[in-house]
Amino acid sequence: MMNSDQFRVCDPAHVRTFIPHLAFSLLPLASRTAFLYPWPMFGKPRQIETEGELYDSAIKILMRRAHSVFEMKKALARRCDDEKLVRAVVERLKRENLLDDARYARQFTRYRTESRKQGQFRIARDLRARGVPDRHIEAARKDAAADSDPGALIRQRIERKLRLWRGEIDQKRTASLYRSLLAAGFPADLIRKELHRITHVEVPETEPADESS
Repeated sequence: MMNSDQFRVCDPAHVRTFIPHLAFSLLPLASRTAFLYPWPMFGKPRQIETEGELYDSAIKILMRRAHSVFEMKKALARRCDDEKLVRAVVERLKRENLLDDARYARQFTRYRTESRKQGQFRIARDLRARGVPDRHIEAARKDAAADSDPGALIRQRIERKLRLWRGEIDQKRTASLYRSLLAAGFPADLIRKELHRITHVEVPETEPADESS
């Protein structure tokens, strides 16, 4: 015979604990992953109210990777609603030489050129998206140009791609390679020159809309 306690209504605390688990079990498998992480990681970080704490937060941000001034302002604004406080911390970082858009542009350009084999137009576009002024972008571009050969970078990318392909390098494949080199930020005329040198396939002239961006 069942004990009457087995039919007792759960207390509110048990209900609050049980219902989320029940709802989770009824979800489709693909939809469950969103519930496997705590909600705060998708929301706004804890708000900071003092300059000291905001400065410490900025240092932690810079320990993960370098930031432009614009990027740092955005990152701190998510952590603090006080614009004056954000400006004060950013100015302090600049005085201490921890934020420097000119240095950031040089390092960014060098990394993208040497490691990712990207061209000047793509690098300039990505730096502008990070809020770096054009004067620093142009100075970084000139420094990189003195130490790198865009033609050699293009040849490296072409040769790496050709090693992955089997069969004849036809017009269609050459056009695909041409588009990928344009997207990587290299000048159209130099791409055509190097492609023809390696593949012996003529690449028709097109209007590379992203070169000036």
